[in-house]
Amino acid sequence: MLRLSRLADYAVVLLHQIACKSTLCSSRELAEQTGLPRPTVIKILKDLNGHGLLISVRGVNGGYRLARPADEMSILSVIEAMDGPISLTACAQEIGPACCDHEGHCQIREPWRRINEVISGALDNLRLADMGSLNRVEARLNPQSEQRL
Repeated sequence: MLRLSRLADYAVVLLHQIACKSTLCSSRELAEQTGLPRPTVIKILKDLNGHGLLISVRGVNGGYRLARPADEMSILSVIEAMDGPISLTACAQEIGPACCDHEGHCQIREPWRRINEVISGALDNLRLADMGSLNRVEARLNPQSEQRL
């Protein structure tokens, strides 16, 4: 089964919430607005800050803001910040004999690697700003459509 971790999913939710605000957002506010447990919110915000996706401002009126505009932040960068590189199979990312005992006679390694690239590319093309609109997501995933962003 292909599935993001809960933390990666929640990270997109939190970043989208922050993107919708014009002011700094505290962990307490974000927990209340999203319904997520505050300890989970704090952990995710710390991870996102550490990966350069958020900027934290300390103090009484402190909080978090996006490190760059939402239309410049890829969904892939958020997922990788929380879960590491996307890899459908061990050999989709790794090169060399350490990745699999069957590498020498495997005939499907390259197709898996290519599928991994397509999925990563689609997620890299999606932006945080797109996540508020199904039409924008569909347009990003299907650039041949007549819809314009």
